[in-house]
Amino acid sequence: MYSDDELLPLSGLQHIAFCERQWALINVEGLWEENSHTTRGKFFHERVDTSGYSCQAGVRAERGVRLVSHRLGIYGVADIVEYRAEDEPELMPVEYKVGKPKAEDWDRLQVCAQALCLEEMEGVRIDAGALFYGETRRRETVEITEKLRKQVANLAQRMHELFERGLTPKGNNGRRCRRCSLQDECLPMVCDRSASKYWEGFDLGMGG
Repeated sequence: MYSDDELLPLSGLQHIAFCERQWALINVEGLWEENSHTTRGKFFHERVDTSGYSCQAGVRAERGVRLVSHRLGIYGVADIVEYRAEDEPELMPVEYKVGKPKAEDWDRLQVCAQALCLEEMEGVRIDAGALFYGETRRRETVEITEKLRKQVANLAQRMHELFERGLTPKGNNGRRCRRCSLQDECLPMVCDRSASKYWEGFDLGMGG
């Protein structure tokens, strides 16, 4: 069990699944750069994450629900958590994404992590979550499988390992880099050096 001081952002699971180096640049070295994709996502979530609730067709939808799992050592905010009025409330986290569905499980891992937080907080079992994509205006149901659960647990553990060691993994300099907002700061060819240390030296006229 992790203490409150040891918790890491749940959103980092998506980053580390995409690229360990990207996650470390953000969470270990404190680098971040906005691009068109991150800016669109930021404004999209600002509209969604307004706290409050609504009720419709027997479903209560809570917005901006704070989440935590001391077992996994993560915390975050669910865009929406739906509660269905039954003998025992059925919970479903719903994550809003500005783009469109992906072949990879990055978004599904985030929803699974939200479900695991809710299970720990509420003492219930959650079998499904959902993703709503702004580009397609459609909802995708996400089954909370044992495979996804194990992936989330392994990725959460890896985040803590890298954070505790202060380690930034080497870059691969591959096709995926073109989709990364940190492409210019990452310097994947700098295999054995910290990107932030490199830029500090560059600013002082010592690098490059």
